[in-house]
Amino acid sequence: MKITAFNPSIASPHAPELIALFEDLGFKRAHTKTNVDGKDVTSVDLKYGEDFRVNVAQTDEFDRDTTIIRVNVRDFDEAYDYFISKGFKNAQGDKIIHTDSSKAAYLVSPTGFGIGLTYHIRK
Repeated sequence: MKITAFNPSIASPHAPELIALFEDLGFKRAHTKTNVDGKDVTSVDLKYGEDFRVNVAQTDEFDRDTTIIRVNVRDFDEAYDYFISKGFKNAQGDKIIHTDSSKAAYLVSPTGFGIGLTYHIRK
């Protein structure tokens, strides 16, 4: 499995405050996605230099901040099957989220931590 990015991601009902915090620390907005999966979700990718990233998503799906490990891969199906074989469960049943630029799923480990598995569609 080829991993292309690995960084923290925070899903929060208070994303604007978190984004401001990271911007105060020197992070810059790299890109923003809105209406993710047809829902009122906005995800902001923040970068600090070339080495550090954090994603912050505004969502009301969680009642408090939830930290997830974002894992971007070259082959989504290979990575998805790997994590499922290790006991991870798709938190949304078998749902895979498709957008114009990505394919993603939220997986939860047997011990409870989350992975945001993502493949970026290259055009």
